[in-house]
Amino acid sequence: MAFWDSLRRDRAEQFASGSAATNAIELTKRHPTVSLSKQGADSGNLRVNLSWRMRTSDIGGRQRRSGSVWRRPFKFFQPDAVQAHTQGVVNVDLDLGCLYELADGTKGVVQPLGSFFGSLNAPPYIKLSGDDRFGAPSGETIYVNLDQRESIKRLLVFVYIYDQTPAFDRTHAVVTLFPSNGPRIEIELDERAPQARSCAVFTVENVKGDLVVRREVKFVYGFQAELDRLYGWGLQWGRGYKTKI
Repeated sequence: MAFWDSLRRDRAEQFASGSAATNAIELTKRHPTVSLSKQGADSGNLRVNLSWRMRTSDIGGRQRRSGSVWRRPFKFFQPDAVQAHTQGVVNVDLDLGCLYELADGTKGVVQPLGSFFGSLNAPPYIKLSGDDRFGAPSGETIYVNLDQRESIKRLLVFVYIYDQTPAFDRTHAVVTLFPSNGPRIEIELDERAPQARSCAVFTVENVKGDLVVRREVKFVYGFQAELDRLYGWGLQWGRGYKTKI
């Protein structure tokens, strides 16, 4: 019994210390905000990365192991078998974008659609690295020049599916913020919204000099114009297309 007691204790310790061990802050519904300023992370370049992979055996939720691990203890050490599914794999092109409002009232968007890639050292002080159409490990990245934080009033970072079958429920997407100082900040797009085409992921607001990141994870069934109306940006939108590859 001592062995199993030790195993239970080791597993509990592992799960309890997960965030500290990975040096990350996870924003959730219960803990949706973090201050970059209070962490000393409101200068330099803030890197915002979107990465995703297609779900396979976890479509519809991770399947539970049959039986109890304590009745069949060595099942704990066996990997899950990959389950085939009949839904088929769809091509998903997730794009990362950012609505911005500057302190002087200037508003706009940085996104792959329309080739609005922005600029890091000139307004809007936001730069998109490129357009990943295949879900590569590097994903898509936006850089925000926080040395110009006094010029930034608010940001809304969002993800949308470009001209493909809605499939947020069949991808596992994570948006990660890498400040110039301190732990990274992770936001999972973990809510199932099978018909949604866009998701407001998080906002950054300059509240009297304090840069506050707030988790949103709000799925909508339209595109940027619907996110605009939801958050009151007031921009004019038209249909856009990407060049074929």
